[in-house]
Amino acid sequence: MAKPVIITVDDDPEVLQAVARDLRQEYGDRFRIIRAESGASALEALEQLKLRNQPVSLFLVDQRMPQMSGVEFLEQAISMFPDAKRALLTAYADTDAAIRAINNTKIDYYLMKPWDPPEERLYPVLNDLLGDWQATFHPPFEGIRVIGNRWSPYSHQVKDFLARNQVPYQWLDIELSEEAQKLAEYAECDKLHLPLVLFGDGSHVMQPTNLQVAEKIGLRTQAEKPFYDLIIVGGGPAGLAAAVYAASEGLRTVMIEREAPGGQAGTSSRIENYLGFPVGLSGGDLARRGVTQAKRFGVEILTPQEVKGIRVDNQYRFVQLGDGSEISCHALMLALGVSWRRLDIPGLDRFTGAGVYYGAAQAEAMSCQGEEVYIVGGANSAGQAAMYFSKYANHVTMLVRGDSLTKSMSQYLIDQIAETPNITVKTHTSVIEAKGETSLEAITIHNSLTSETQTVPATSLFIFIGAVPRTGWLDGVIERDQHGYIITGSDLQRDGQRIKGWTLERDPFLLETNVPGVFAVGDVRHGSVKRVASGVGEGSICVQFVHRYLSNVL
Repeated sequence: MAKPVIITVDDDPEVLQAVARDLRQEYGDRFRIIRAESGASALEALEQLKLRNQPVSLFLVDQRMPQMSGVEFLEQAISMFPDAKRALLTAYADTDAAIRAINNTKIDYYLMKPWDPPEERLYPVLNDLLGDWQATFHPPFEGIRVIGNRWSPYSHQVKDFLARNQVPYQWLDIELSEEAQKLAEYAECDKLHLPLVLFGDGSHVMQPTNLQVAEKIGLRTQAEKPFYDLIIVGGGPAGLAAAVYAASEGLRTVMIEREAPGGQAGTSSRIENYLGFPVGLSGGDLARRGVTQAKRFGVEILTPQEVKGIRVDNQYRFVQLGDGSEISCHALMLALGVSWRRLDIPGLDRFTGAGVYYGAAQAEAMSCQGEEVYIVGGANSAGQAAMYFSKYANHVTMLVRGDSLTKSMSQYLIDQIAETPNITVKTHTSVIEAKGETSLEAITIHNSLTSETQTVPATSLFIFIGAVPRTGWLDGVIERDQHGYIITGSDLQRDGQRIKGWTLERDPFLLETNVPGVFAVGDVRHGSVKRVASGVGEGSICVQFVHRYLSNVL
């Protein structure tokens, strides 16, 4: 934690220097001493301290200063740091003003000039004041603070990015927090430019992109080398597992992730059927463990970074990154995962990030306390989210299009949901419209069995209606099925004939695409089992095929 601040203000440079010298001599090892030559400059310094979230323990201020007296300064400073102790330095002639300040401005003490020797006339008084302050002091949050509006898609984007990348942050709602309003004022940020993100070093940005935030928090977005043995595109369970095995076996490996390591699985609130974790673990925990393990073996992780295209030149494979740069490799692994399928109903797109969320959006859970939450979907992801949000929301309603949960959800989740009193499952029910002004306010739901339609108040709607691959950028290079999933191995053969473009005498390996040396693993692969464990298994197995491929081309 940064040292608490003692700030001293005096318009006389010699006096100010002497006060600061004595303060540093006695308290410099425990406190940061800041001096200012006027009340105005001191207030500017206080604004910067607020933006840095650094505590002020004591004001030691001269009373007789031009433009702004010591009492006038303290009246403004108290609103910024109300818990700081307050002491005036006064001449004998100012004694009456100091006494009045004790009554009117809640000054804690006044000290007469000169204060020599400080061991008798300064330190005992300040020791008492600082001791009282420390007795009730609660260290401030050390880290990133995000100031925004709950219903702002920009605010949701920043919170979600930080949460998925395991970066602690403090959320301050501009509509509910007086402190947030003051911080926005100090940073000269109006509501049109929220969210405001404050970093520990005192810097701040308004409406930042994920890339800007990543650079500030130290995530790597640029490759260290121009060439690697293996490039892995995608950082979900399959990509992370492949990265761990590849690097541990000596391959120079880089993993490129568009959003945050963990992929869609990383947003899961609870995974209870993964081998080796009898009490379950969150997707975030799994991602964190995987990233730590990969880095331990020397994997280079680029995030957030997007791959825009690939090309092949003899035995080399090249990937074009979103920033226009290009890196190359011997072998390329596509672990792209899938994205949530969008729900196409009137009004919904307007409220995405403003009451409507795809996936668990755990960053929004605390905001749902005491409210009604609606979840669309009946598979495991929806069930896990329902259990998670039931801890915060007053009530959770699951809207399921089918006649039950048994066709798409694991039995352990069905049992948990049935035993949770504040979860209701409505079958044969779909959302047909979203309503609101600037954020979601109500949804219209339809029961296909009874033909009943009703509009209910709703401020939070979480959607889990399946997933689709995002592989359009592979057109013309990598073979895919009619749904966009990547075709690999024996599935590449049609009517006993090899797919057009295959250039080698051998057949493709199990997880190899139509381009030799380019592999696909996990949910993005045609015919894959959509489970975390199977993704980890495919990523691990694929490294062996990479070795076999490299042994033939190197």
